[in-house]
Amino acid sequence: MGIMLMKNGDIGRPISKIWDGMVLTRTEPSERETAINALRAFIAEGGYAPGDRLPPERELIGNLSMTRNTLRKALDALEREGAIWRHVGKGTFVAQPSVDGHDGVAGSIADLSRQLSPVRVMRARLCIEPSIAREAAINASDEAIIRIKHTRDRAAEAETWDEYEAWDDKMHRAIAEAADNLLLLTLFDQLNQVRRAVAWNSVIRKTPHPPRGHSSFAEHDAIVDAIEARNPSMAHDTMRRHLGSVSARLFGDA
Repeated sequence: MGIMLMKNGDIGRPISKIWDGMVLTRTEPSERETAINALRAFIAEGGYAPGDRLPPERELIGNLSMTRNTLRKALDALEREGAIWRHVGKGTFVAQPSVDGHDGVAGSIADLSRQLSPVRVMRARLCIEPSIAREAAINASDEAIIRIKHTRDRAAEAETWDEYEAWDDKMHRAIAEAADNLLLLTLFDQLNQVRRAVAWNSVIRKTPHPPRGHSSFAEHDAIVDAIEARNPSMAHDTMRRHLGSVSARLFGDA
């Protein structure tokens, strides 16, 4: 059996090989495949972690240099794979990969979000995140503490509520990473995805940005100080007080 390449005169035509009388043609990737690969690369190179919200469609169209229709096909494909999930009115988020590699994570998150209220999500956070902070105080590396401080500082400097919430999310995840326990980090990511998906209709912002005296800033400082001091009990208690304060401020409960 021989393999023959096309002659020079055939430049410009698809590259083919003749094998046992059959012509095998190597075609270029389709526009859809190119768009999917570009979107995957954008997520990976942009450092987007599970639970992070992607930029809105109009920004993605500009960043990826593709049409709205092509972008939506790529988003549809990644959503079917379970790589992202979308919530109407809130945006597109990076999904937590399933442990067994099967699809369904995005669907389970959406199902949970329809059955939970913001108050119940906060109660779950009060159960889990103080323990994560405790583990962070025990296990955090010096580099992890530097990352936590950076996210805390950026949250304090935020000029809009959206910017504050993005950095606040990153601070809480940096604490979960500092706990150095993959199972706890996975639980945090899945809880955070549900939190993002739940409709927070009861949250009303009275100012365009967090006020300089916003109570969460001092609470963040206390959490970071406890972790840096390697004080597990204090880290647990300061995180619980912080989340309790947020819950009381948003929902009027303690």
